[in-house]
Amino acid sequence: MARKSLIQRESKRQKLEQKYHLIRRSSKKEINKVSSLSEKWEIHGKLQSSPRNSAPTRLHRRCFSTGRPRANYRDFGLSGHILREMVHACLLPGATRSSW
Repeated sequence: MARKSLIQRESKRQKLEQKYHLIRRSSKKEINKVSSLSEKWEIHGKLQSSPRNSAPTRLHRRCFSTGRPRANYRDFGLSGHILREMVHACLLPGATRSSW
């Protein structure tokens, strides 16, 4: 189980990313439209003034049940060892996992 403080930090990042998503996307479109370098620098400054944690690259997928940040399967939202346990317990229909 991951520490609860790390899970809370990740949820704060997700909220910030949702809050600033439209602002970041519109400013990036403006940068592509503008031709002069000075205007690009101004728009880039606005983009830089937004919080760091609002960037989507700072988000990290976590396991739905344990909160583990590594070895996650996107299809299931689970980490590898939890996925294996659930498949062997027949809780995920249609998923097969080798056991050798």
